[in-house]
Amino acid sequence: MKNKRIPIAVLALTMLTSIVAGCTSSNNEATSTSNAGEATGKKVELKVWLTPQWKGVLDSTEPGADYDSFLKAAADKFTAQYKKYDAKIKVEVIAGDQRDQLLNVNLSSGTAPDVFFESVFAMGDYVHRGALVPLTDIVDDASKTDIAKNFWDAVTFGKDVYFYPFQHNPGTLVYNADMLKAAGLEKYIGGPNDIKTWTLAEYEQILKGLKDNLPKDKYSNAYPMSLYAVNNQGDTWNLAYMRMFGNKFFDDKGNIVLDDANGAKAATWLKKIKDAGYTNPGPESVSSNDANGMFRNQQLAISFTNPILFNNTKADMASGKSAKFDVRLANIPSESGDPLSFTYVVGASVFQNKDKAKVEVAKDFVKFFSTDPELVKSSKNGIPVRTSVSKELKDVNPLFAAYDANSKYLFNFSGNVPGYSQLREVLYPELQALYTGAKTPEQVVKDYQAKGNKVIQTNKESSVIYQTK
Repeated sequence: MKNKRIPIAVLALTMLTSIVAGCTSSNNEATSTSNAGEATGKKVELKVWLTPQWKGVLDSTEPGADYDSFLKAAADKFTAQYKKYDAKIKVEVIAGDQRDQLLNVNLSSGTAPDVFFESVFAMGDYVHRGALVPLTDIVDDASKTDIAKNFWDAVTFGKDVYFYPFQHNPGTLVYNADMLKAAGLEKYIGGPNDIKTWTLAEYEQILKGLKDNLPKDKYSNAYPMSLYAVNNQGDTWNLAYMRMFGNKFFDDKGNIVLDDANGAKAATWLKKIKDAGYTNPGPESVSSNDANGMFRNQQLAISFTNPILFNNTKADMASGKSAKFDVRLANIPSESGDPLSFTYVVGASVFQNKDKAKVEVAKDFVKFFSTDPELVKSSKNGIPVRTSVSKELKDVNPLFAAYDANSKYLFNFSGNVPGYSQLREVLYPELQALYTGAKTPEQVVKDYQAKGNKVIQTNKESSVIYQTK
């Protein structure tokens, strides 16, 4: 792969659409903080990177809307009122599949970006490497109150915040309500703007009802639920399934603790529903993309989704690219009755570039656009992390309120452990062994824990977070 930035025009994304959101008015503190003190006259130039998130400042229909529009607008507004330094900000869009290569090359040469706007899940390893600076000191009380604790947990490594939450992309189940109706399961269907919660017992009844009662003349070659394990894509849902019986997955020291009775019960459950015909056959050779395609073709009644996939599905139905059916959301069930939910938090981080002035300006800029009452309205292009935004949109976009209410069920799927990107390569081979019968459920969780903890331990040895504990 060539080490260069690719034109952003070739990066095709279909983004969420909604009406412009309002935001809390308590964030004006950001401007006064940024303006503290007299101007030094010193020129400070920042390099700001992002991967494609959404087009436009507030909406993709804006004239000239592109992936860098929001941060360019934020930079213009920031520098116009900033008094500490003569700040200049250059915004560049980086392809997601080139992110790590470009970062590693630039880190080695001392030319890393000053700010990176990206999913926390993709950037956690850079915290452990000591490449990012803490942002704890720029988090104000108003934001702590407006943004749920589970989001702050996701961006906290050790004792410090390293990313300022801006928006998020939550994962849920998605179901074909028409298929549930056809199988006589109307009582389990939630509202069109709900994220339905089923108990585990109810979910098993739904799976059985779909298998036994789905009309074969209308839904030939269809299955109740998606299951896949060919690679690491979509693995966050598999991590959720492994928690369904109460296993907490990570202990408070960042070690995997899946090898217990609850972990084994989860693996046993996955094998059971596969063997019972409640899932697509051969999940060991099925990808998440395959499963998504099968759901859209009405070969699966229940699958996985996130807001981007969900809105893409509805948009393709509206345009005639795929057949129309009633598509709705549900939580991942658990034995306790409390549903399981996770999300990909998106926000900005600041790289440690050994230049105090640049770090100071970078942190001021991050706080500015992450709290400015007008700029945070752009979070409506994803799912807002701020309760105030969700409340303002509850009448015009009810799903925002539903996602906000669902935030209390979020678990931190990565545990913010070092080496998480490598850890992803450990799970799916074990799931493949489970589905093919090559290993028992008990052996699967035992082997995953042993192999996973070896990855984590190796990375702990070089982690600045664990070396300072």
